[in-house]
Amino acid sequence: MITKNINELSGFDFDEGVSILFDKPIWWTSFKVVHKIRKATRVKKVGHAGTLDPLATGLLILCTGRLTKEIDSFQALTKTYTGTFTLGKKTLSMDSETEPVEEKPFNHISYDDLLSAKNNFVGEILQTPPMYSAINFKGKKLYEYARKGKIIERDARPVFIYNFDIIGFNPPEVKFEITCSKGTYIRVIGDDLGRILGCGAYLTALRRTHIGDYSVNDAFEVRDFIALVEKRLQL
Repeated sequence: MITKNINELSGFDFDEGVSILFDKPIWWTSFKVVHKIRKATRVKKVGHAGTLDPLATGLLILCTGRLTKEIDSFQALTKTYTGTFTLGKKTLSMDSETEPVEEKPFNHISYDDLLSAKNNFVGEILQTPPMYSAINFKGKKLYEYARKGKIIERDARPVFIYNFDIIGFNPPEVKFEITCSKGTYIRVIGDDLGRILGCGAYLTALRRTHIGDYSVNDAFEVRDFIALVEKRLQL
């Protein structure tokens, strides 16, 4: 059961299970959304179907109770993102979490150059996960090593890019829409794109608009949902 209407939850047992669409705010971790919803619904089992970085916004699907068993089926769905790559700079985190460490000219990059470069990222590609990620290595997250300046060897993984559209180009900003398989790091696409163009690039905005056929337009704002649930529990 996917719901965007609190009235559908009237008398519903969150322990029995429900799947809910949320629009994650910027700066929130996906775990923070889970924590807030677990507290509001007073249910022990709550999980999300696909992490969003703190700097990203957009669609996050949460499952409660027995429906947490369905999380894998949501995770397997395609993901669609819109966002912005900024040319001319490179960062260690591949987004704006860290300061630029390299700067190169970008004014010579044409729209045709961009279209040619982005075609390298359509179909199945190999992608090396970034050090600034939540992947576990010997009991720690990779970002914990990265923040201490340590580099861990990572194997490249196959991912699939269904489409990569340039929807705006106002140098140094590149507006894009990408639909991809699970496990794809949009930050890495930006970093690799900058490498191919020879000017560097990093991710400066990211929003997940769809998971499969589910749209962020049908999602709850976290604070609105919490207020509605608390009101319901008072009845």
